[in-house]
Amino acid sequence: MKYIIVLGDGMADEPLVDCGGKTPLQMAEKPFIDSLAKKGRTGRLITVPEDMHPGSEIANMSVLGYDVHKVFEGRGVLEAASIGVKLEEGDMALRCNLLTIEDENIKNHSAGHISNTEAYELIEFLDKKLGNEMIRFYPGVSYRHLLVIKRGKKQIECTPPHDVPGKPFRPCMISPENEEAAATAKLLNYLILRSQALLADHSVNQKRKEAGKEVANSIWPWSPGYKPQMPTLKELFGIEKSAVISAVDLIQGIGVYAGMDVIKVEGATGLYDTNYEGKAQATIDALKDHDLVYLHVEASDEAGHEGDVELKTKTISYLDSRIVKFLVEETEKMDEPVTIAVLPDHPTPCATKIHTRDAVPFIIYRPGETPDNAQFYDEFEVAKGSYGILKGDQFMKTLLQTDNI
Repeated sequence: MKYIIVLGDGMADEPLVDCGGKTPLQMAEKPFIDSLAKKGRTGRLITVPEDMHPGSEIANMSVLGYDVHKVFEGRGVLEAASIGVKLEEGDMALRCNLLTIEDENIKNHSAGHISNTEAYELIEFLDKKLGNEMIRFYPGVSYRHLLVIKRGKKQIECTPPHDVPGKPFRPCMISPENEEAAATAKLLNYLILRSQALLADHSVNQKRKEAGKEVANSIWPWSPGYKPQMPTLKELFGIEKSAVISAVDLIQGIGVYAGMDVIKVEGATGLYDTNYEGKAQATIDALKDHDLVYLHVEASDEAGHEGDVELKTKTISYLDSRIVKFLVEETEKMDEPVTIAVLPDHPTPCATKIHTRDAVPFIIYRPGETPDNAQFYDEFEVAKGSYGILKGDQFMKTLLQTDNI
């Protein structure tokens, strides 16, 4: 048996008053996902512990079967692994967003989804101006970058910028959790304010302003941590060879620590315009010599953060027609049976524009297995499913049939 996990980031939602009480999952055209739900078995999965923030890093690690209380060390370290930055002992890594500040408020978390080329120029500029033997900026993808502070203290309170759209930025700046971390918090807040002065008149932002685009006029460091100690999927579950396909550094970094092969697809953007077909083909190609492929699609999460119901609904339909359809058709031709799972990592409701820790709906379609009572796929229909509510590593154990649940 081989396995595909299709992860539609943030695609679960809440009933929308303006849409007749329906969610984007209920409104989307998704006949192939619905067919998997009807032929397979369904349930709900709690991916985020009550005492942890509902971030994609927590949720995706949980989906992959990790005890996040034991292994999670912040988002920055995962993205460092993805872009090939090797952390030394004592290095503190943080995700470093480029974002837009307007009238002292956080207008968005993504600087209008700035392009890789523009962002690279800005991060390189900041590294030359602010970097030294203690401070380094590393470019990532679009608005998602990396900041490394040598001998930094991670006992600091950081606010994820996508959780506070429209809020004044100063009350959300970094605060120390103890006296030992006070110098680190002070340094990071200095970098935020200094970046705003440096980026204000940069030529990249001048051109973006002239073009009517959002400017990248501030950095925002968050999710600090040190190099984690994570067992591989082979060590956890005996999976000999696995692969991850994603446009997002964070997910690729999880894959690196999980011992997965990271497969990059040309044209994969992390947005609604991503190369769906290329990612689907890469998944089928990877199955030839991998036992499990984790296919992550970010688009619906970004639409949720924008509060764009129409776009979020469209991204779910794209996931169905441009990825799941192809996967179903191609795996049916294979000699070896392929189990296909479909789920989000967490909800990203359009009404609130932020992640929640509510249980997410999931499908596991295993060829030849007796289906349950769910007839289609959404947040509520799966309550009829035979899996009930699972937590944490129970999903992977159920998928791989390594636990009697």
